[in-house]
This record gives sequence, structure tokens and C-alpha cells, in this order.
Amino acid sequence: MAQITASMVKELREKTDAPMMECKKALTEADGDMAHAEELLRVKLGSKASKAASRVTAEGLVGVYIADDGKLGALVEVNCETDFVAKNQDFIGFVNAVARLVAEHNPADVAVLGSLAMGEGTVETTRAALVGKIGENMAVRRFQRFETADTLNSYVHGGRIGALVDYAGNDETGKDLAMQIAAAKPKALDASGVDPALIATERSVAEQKAAESGKPAEIVTKMIEGSVQKFLKEVTLLSQPFIKDDKHSVAQMLKERGARVNRYALFVVGEGVEKKSEDFAAEVAAAASGS
Repeated sequence: MAQITASMVKELREKTDAPMMECKKALTEADGDMAHAEELLRVKLGSKASKAASRVTAEGLVGVYIADDGKLGALVEVNCETDFVAKNQDFIGFVNAVARLVAEHNPADVAVLGSLAMGEGTVETTRAALVGKIGENMAVRRFQRFETADTLNSYVHGGRIGALVDYAGNDETGKDLAMQIAAAKPKALDASGVDPALIATERSVAEQKAAESGKPAEIVTKMIEGSVQKFLKEVTLLSQPFIKDDKHSVAQMLKERGARVNRYALFVVGEGVEKKSEDFAAEVAAAASGS
């Protein structure tokens, strides 16, 4: 039997918003397996256990660059320690310059990006100089670059949520799509692009909930499939209700406008970052050094 520590309970509490005692019970039942414990809480408490999906553990900015012809663009995330620095004009300028370099030079990864020329040195030396000037650590976390025969559009909300979309259609449609992506945060364009592991988790939760209903087997099967299909509708861009007219799906909107989506990128600042300690400065320093 795994030892359930206070820090484990605290971590699960932060992920799920579930009561402390429920978190402890779930961890005990899961023998310390955090993912399993979270799944148990979702079965028991429903949507309360998934509230933490939108929480972030890092500060910073999402930056975007699109060339004048709309054919080339990039989305980047640069982390820093505090939201105060994320509003610093030098930091903002650095983020925007990095986005342009990614689009124009197509680096293979963050390490290669760091070696590209910037100012009187490189991206890395510029970053280091900025750290010295501001007194807070920072690091380029990730980027996505698109080059298309169609056109690109983007939307950045509050500097923390950014979407870049490759599509065929007019400018209004591009802006609508980018805002839809930023607001509804789809996980894939359609069901074929959803991570099978996510679908398996949803099916597992649905199976456990349905089993507790006491209904006949054929009803249980329909309940499970209905839950999975509802999940897929919520997390796939084309199936989501269009934010400007929720009586129509995004796919229906595109059909009416004679438009289409090829692909998209979505970054939420800090999404997926797992803090192993409360020392975020050390975490960003480690990311910056490539360790």
C-alpha cells in the first residue's frame, strides 16, 4: 500500500477542486496513482473533478506573427516568473521577435531557435541579457509554425491564450475561427485527431457511471456511447457549437460560407506544465539550459 502524503492530497485537490477527504479517499483507493485517483473522483463527483484543466502553473505570453501575405506564420509561448514581467514592454518585444524568427527561419526545435541571430547576438544571448536587465528568469517553451497555400489568421486573448489557424475563406471567417479556437479550446479538428488515450479515459468513466445506474445492459451500452459522442462533440472544432450562433456547428458555419479549416494551433500559457516544486524560477532556468 502506497503512503498517501499531504502533498499528494494537496496536488489532487488543486487538480480537481474536490474536498480534501475525498481526495485522500481516492488516492487510498488508487494506491497512490494520481491519474487513477482523478478518474475515480470524476466518476464520483462529475464535472467538479475536471475544473483544474484550465489552471496554469506558469506565467508568460503567447505571441503570434503572420507575414503580410498571410501565407507564413508562427505561434510561440515564452514563460517568465510573474505576470508583472509578462506586461513588460521589453519582454513583449522579445516574444514578438521570437515569433517572427520562427516563421522566417523554421528552426527544428527550441535549441536551434536559441542559436538564431537576434540583435547583436542570438536569441539565447538576448534572452540572457533580458534576464539580467529585468531580474527574472524566462524561457522559450514551445512554438508552432505554419506555411500554407491558403491563408492564416490568429487571435490572442489577454496574451495568455493564442490561436493560429490555416484556412480557406474570407478574413471574417478566419477571425471567427481563431476566436472559436481560443474560446472553446478544441483538442482536435475532428474525432480522428483526438488522442485515443483521452477517448479511452472518457469511455472508462462513462462505463463506471453507467454501471452504477442499475439500468439494463442495452441501455447501459447506449449511455456509454452517448457519453463518448458528447465528449467528442465538445472537444472537436468542427463539431463544436459556433460561438456566434450556437444553433449551428462550426462545420455548418463553414459550409454556409464555402470555407474550410486545414489545421490550427492553440497555446495556453502554462498549460501542461507540472511544477515539481514551488520554485518556478529554478524550473524555468532548467528549461532554458535544456536540462
